[in-house]
This record gives sequence, C-alpha cells and structure tokens, in this order.
Amino acid sequence: MQKAVAHTVVVLGTGGTIAGSAASPDDNLRYVAGTVGVDTLVAGIAGPPGVTIESEQIAQLDSKDMDFATWRRLAGRVAHHAARPEVAGVVVTHGTDTLEETAWFLARVVPVGKPVVLTGAMRPATSREADGPRNLADAIAVAAHSGRAGVVVVFAGELHSARDVRKVHPSRLDAFSSGDAGPLGRIEAGRLVHLRPWPEERPLGLERVATPASSWPWVEIVTSVAGVDGRAVAALVAAGVEGLVVAATGNGSLHRELAAALRRLAPSGRIPVLRATRCLDGAVAEKGDPDAFASAGDLTPVKARVELVLQLLLARPAASPER
Repeated sequence: MQKAVAHTVVVLGTGGTIAGSAASPDDNLRYVAGTVGVDTLVAGIAGPPGVTIESEQIAQLDSKDMDFATWRRLAGRVAHHAARPEVAGVVVTHGTDTLEETAWFLARVVPVGKPVVLTGAMRPATSREADGPRNLADAIAVAAHSGRAGVVVVFAGELHSARDVRKVHPSRLDAFSSGDAGPLGRIEAGRLVHLRPWPEERPLGLERVATPASSWPWVEIVTSVAGVDGRAVAALVAAGVEGLVVAATGNGSLHRELAAALRRLAPSGRIPVLRATRCLDGAVAEKGDPDAFASAGDLTPVKARVELVLQLLLARPAASPER
C-alpha cells in the first residue's frame, strides 16, 4: 500500500480578534471578536503551492472567555486531524488574551508527531491594518513545511514555543515574546528560519482530560504584593479551592503574611501550592530551601495554573474517553 503524502493543513477556528469585525475599517478598538467564520478567514489566504487547506469551526469566542470545555473539544479535534496521514500540520486561530494558556494546555495534553501552530491577530479582520491574514499565512506555511513536531505560536513574523511564549503588550502588532529564551525562529517570505531547536514536551495524554470540563480541578492564582495578608487564601480555601498558584515577587519570594497563611490554610498534601514569579521574564531559581513551596520554574503564573490543573487531573484515576 502506498503511503499517503502529507499535503493538507487543517485550520481550526476558535474566534478571537483575528475573526473580529468593527463598523469601520479605521476602528481597531470597538470591535466584536469571533464574528467571522474560519472558512472566510481561510478563503482569503493563498496557501503554499501543492498544499490543501481545510477548516473547521471549533468555537467563536472572545478568548478572554476561553473555557475548559472548549479546550477539551479543541484538544480532541487537534489529535483527530493530526492522526490523519495526509495532514502535515494543524493551525489554530485564537484570540490573543489567552493564547499562551491554550498553547501550553495543548502542548501538555496532545501527543502529536506533527506541528500544531497557534496564531491570532491584534487588529480585527475588518481593519485597514489587519494583521490576521499575514499571521495565518505564516502559520499555514510553518504547519505545512516545518517538518517538526510540537505546539508553537506564530505571530508578527516570529515563531515561539508553547512553553516560552507570553503576551507582553495590549495593542502592538508584535504583542508576543519568548522572554529570555528568545523566539524559535522567524518567518521570512513564507520560509521558516530556525534560530534555536524546538523544545520537546512530554504530553500527559488526552485520557487525562476525558472527564467533563465541569469536574476539572478548581485552581486559582493569588499574588504576593506589598501589604498583602491571608484573607484571600482563607476565602478560597473555605470555598473549596483545590490548588493555588502564587505569583511571587522576584525569585519566587512571598510576603511573610501570605506565606504564613498558605502554610496555615493550605498545608502540603492537602492543597498543593505552586510558586511562579510575577516578573515578566526569567524563571524561579531554586535555593535549596526545604520549606519552600514547589516551584513552577520558567512557567508564567497563568501557565503554572494550567500545569497544576493538569497535575491534579493526573492524580485522579484515568477516565475512559467519551465516544
């Protein structure tokens, strides 16, 4: 039997600014996200020669409203299409507000041997300055011809890893960065120029997110700031929170009042606590303190929250995937 040639890129739409529309082409602020269908977005893209582009609408959300149920469905559809022998890669169009969280979620749960490329836009589809078409074309090119496997983000001509990418500006076209690590590469005239190796993540597997999203663990983020006390921690613990991420100062340090509240109300073994730094760049470097809460390393607080949700799911018995 002749092996199928991977010549198809599947674009999965979830909404966002890239699919947004405004009353005027000069209005880049007062628009409604998630109104233009992914079929329409794809129709305006001239894909690489010999590449067939398919599309599927997964959701039509403003990504500030992204939810676990959509993540769960998206992961399943990514895995489904990536398993097709004729598919070279999968692209996900997404709003920018929570794009980095979705990228890390997919990197941690979907075991794929092909590229999964997230992209979006900072200007709505109706804008004279729309950046979505270029970003989408670049993402399709990377999905079709990168020859690599894993979850990445393409934005403003740069390629970022799911682990390192973070949104760093609310309005600039180049709103994403990889911090100290730097981008994986650049896309120039539809060609990928590699700057460093793609990182290899170890996905947990889809069976860990097979349970209904409504039953996923409740994890919240608290922030260490000047004058903080333990009242927020006490309220969350009383309400039944299952895990806490602390956006800590500097190298993972905590205000003494917050640290005391966490030790008193969320002792190790009952409610897990994960420390991330609230600094925009860098990672928490361990100092060998045996009393310190577990470190999130180089994960941002929002990605550390995703990680803790998944780790708590991992601690549960594996569920049978729904048919």
